[in-house]
Parts: sequence; structure tokens; C-alpha cells
Amino acid sequence: MERQNWCANYNAQIALLATQIVWTEDVQRAFEDLQGGQEMAMKQAQAVIEGRIEELIKKVRGDLFWLERNKIINIITIDVHSRDVVEKFCITKVQEPESFAWLSQLKFYWENKDKEMGQRQNLRFPWEKEQEKMKCIIRIVDWFRFYSFEYTGNSIRLVITPLTDRCYITLTQALNLIMGGAPAGPAGTGKTETTKDLGRGVGIPVVVFNCSDQMNKDSMA
Repeated sequence: MERQNWCANYNAQIALLATQIVWTEDVQRAFEDLQGGQEMAMKQAQAVIEGRIEELIKKVRGDLFWLERNKIINIITIDVHSRDVVEKFCITKVQEPESFAWLSQLKFYWENKDKEMGQRQNLRFPWEKEQEKMKCIIRIVDWFRFYSFEYTGNSIRLVITPLTDRCYITLTQALNLIMGGAPAGPAGTGKTETTKDLGRGVGIPVVVFNCSDQMNKDSMA
């Protein structure tokens, strides 16, 4: 089934997750084809992604229920970033799947190595043992975890910029070290929204506390 019709059968969270899994597989396959001697493999992957975006744009211009429209807009938002990533690979002639340009992207894999991954990961919490059974694995640089399936609903996803990518790398590496990350900058620049959007992307619950400098540890407790 064509994707623009397929996504109507699934809720927004699952449709978006499956879209990102397919994109990761497509790019990974393009890298394999490049190493096999097919010089146009990455450009062909870019053309496929652009074609999928065009079909979704045609659909979103039609008469849709607002929930369906939000879902397709979210998929287009993520797809545009995916297209830009692959386009950059073509321009800079990235040919190795081990290159930092690819490792630094948020990648979604549907793997059958869950038990092996669970053993390799130093499980620190009891609930992580249950997640050994799940097959959706997210990787960015040397951090990975199982998709947590936190309910995110059909909320609008943010446009991903190079600065967003840098925030994602920093925050996920902080998670990898069981430490905290602190995006800094002026008010209203999207620090909280970027963190929440990363949480939506990897299915981790995010709790936001609005604190003033008058609050101390007692009132926070």
C-alpha cells in the first residue's frame, strides 16, 4: 500500500515511528549499495523520499479531518529533515555508515537483537528488563535505548534545525552517562520545547517544572 494511504490506518505516533524506521532502513541500504559500487544509490534514496513528500503534500491539500491533517503535517515535518540529511550526504559525498554525519542522526531500527542489546546495555532499573523484549531501538552516536512507548498523542512536532541536532546529541549523551543536560539561552528560544520534542521522538516521558529563582528545595519538594 502507498504510504499516503497506509498512514490513514494507524494513529499518529505509530505512523510517525514506522516512517522513521523505514527512512533509517532506506539510508542504511543506500550506504550498503554505495559500498557495493552503486554510485547513485544515495541520490536514488533522496528521489524516493522527495516523491513520498510530494504525495503527502497532495493529500494534505485535500479535504481532511483535522486530526488526520495534523498527523500528515507531522510526517511531512520529519520527512523534510530526512530529505535534507540525505541531500547533505549527496553534496558532501558521505559514503561510510560509520561517518559522524550519519551517526549523529536520530535513527530508528526494528531489530531482533533485543536480548543481546539488553545484555550489552548495563541495565540499571527493573523496568528496563521488560524493555528487553521490545524491538524498536533508537541510536544516536554511541547512545541507544529501546523506544519507551510513552504516549505522545497527535501533538505538533518541531522543525529540526542543525542546532536542534546538536541539542539532541548533547542530551542523549547526558542520558548515556546518567547525567543531566542544560540547554542555555534567552527566554522563548525553544529550550524546553526542544527537550520535550526529543522526549516525543524517543518515547520518554518529560515532566516540566516552571521554577522561579525564589523557589528553594523545600518549596520544590
